[in-house]
Amino acid sequence: MTSRVTAYILYWLIAANIIAFTLMVVDKRRAEAGDQRISERRLLGWAWLGGAIGTYAASRLVRHKTRKQPFASKMVGLCAAEIVLLGLWALDLIDPIIAAALAYLPASA
Repeated sequence: MTSRVTAYILYWLIAANIIAFTLMVVDKRRAEAGDQRISERRLLGWAWLGGAIGTYAASRLVRHKTRKQPFASKMVGLCAAEIVLLGLWALDLIDPIIAAALAYLPASA
C-alpha cells in the first residue's frame, strides 16, 4: 500500500511540475506576442499544488517573471518549501511528523 501511495505522489509531482513548467513557457510566449496571459493566480496555484520546481525552472530557463514582485518571492518560497518537503520525504522523516501531529487530534466517536 505504501509503495502505491508513493508512486501516486511521484506521478502527481511529475505531472504538476510538467504542467507548471508548460504554463510558464506558454505565458512567456503569450507575453511576447501580446496575447491574453495566464493569470499569476493560476501559475502560483500550480506551484502550490506541487509544481513549484517546474515553475521556478521555467522562469529561469525562459527568463519569465524573475523580477515581478511579489510573484517571484512567492515562487521562490514555494520552490524552497517543495525542496525541503521532498528532502524530508526522501529521508523518511515525513511519516513521524505526520504521526505526531495526528496524535494530537481528538479521537472520533
